[in-house]
Amino acid sequence: MYSQALDQRDESPRGVDDAARLARFDERVAAEDKIEPNDWMPAAYRKTLIRQISQHAHSEIIGMQPEGNWLTRAPSLRRKAVLLAKVQDEAGHGLYLYAAAETLGITREELVDQLLTGKAKYSSIFNYPTLTWADMGAIGWLVDGAAIMNQVPICRCSYGPYARAMVRICKEESFHQRQGFEIMLTLSRGTDEQKAMAQDALDRWWWPSLMMFGPHDASSVHGEQSMTWKIKRFSNDELRQKFVDATVPQADFLGLRVPDDELRYDAGSGHYVFGEPDWDEFAAVLRGEGPCNEQRMAHRRRAHDDGAWVREAAEAHAAKHKAAVA
Repeated sequence: MYSQALDQRDESPRGVDDAARLARFDERVAAEDKIEPNDWMPAAYRKTLIRQISQHAHSEIIGMQPEGNWLTRAPSLRRKAVLLAKVQDEAGHGLYLYAAAETLGITREELVDQLLTGKAKYSSIFNYPTLTWADMGAIGWLVDGAAIMNQVPICRCSYGPYARAMVRICKEESFHQRQGFEIMLTLSRGTDEQKAMAQDALDRWWWPSLMMFGPHDASSVHGEQSMTWKIKRFSNDELRQKFVDATVPQADFLGLRVPDDELRYDAGSGHYVFGEPDWDEFAAVLRGEGPCNEQRMAHRRRAHDDGAWVREAAEAHAAKHKAAVA
């Protein structure tokens, strides 16, 4: 179990030796060395990584649902094939990340149990409904765009397995972002009804996308320490600003209006000034009170139960093979 693994890995002489190990760890992180699974690391560093990587993995798995909602209703065979490939990618991302978390001494079963019992969180963005086909474009453009902004720096994370997993994930997320923007471009250049559909999707997904970066830096519980350990490279507010600066010109190109009356470009700073997300809504969604929280988790639990026979068959096959080899 996870707690046992921590006890085993973190046992070390107290006093000078322990302090020396911590000093050496800090030196390695500062020098941009990668920390690997068998290296000594502080228990808090390990715990922080498990929390962040598992939340990321859970988000990929739950994130398949909003888009899976449109697999059978995509407007063309090409659109269906592309969307199916994207959902498949997200399943793969979840598996890469679960595997990375397992290197820290926690089992896949524990990770999944934490999700199914509600002990672990996933990104609030996936608790919103996908009402129209334009939502597939808005998710790719905005949600995956925000994910890329957040995840590309993690390719330089101090923990090796997480950093390496993120390289492939970010390449695939870039494809997803372009796919979403292309849907929005097609709709915005289509009929009046199609452009209105694109605008409606932007209106509904803009603010939840800004919330994806998490609370303001002053309210962030883990942010400063994660940056010290180089798990993160930028603060929540820095990433949110970078996202707005990159995305508003794209909305202008599409001929769509960002739903923020306070939005303006500040020539002095070279950045956009923008309004405040509804943090009460953010907190409510995290508490499980979002539009689709119950639906998303009920579907995940049902899928887990329906797949029990596959896991049992795989375990039986592995046991049979092990016995034959022995």
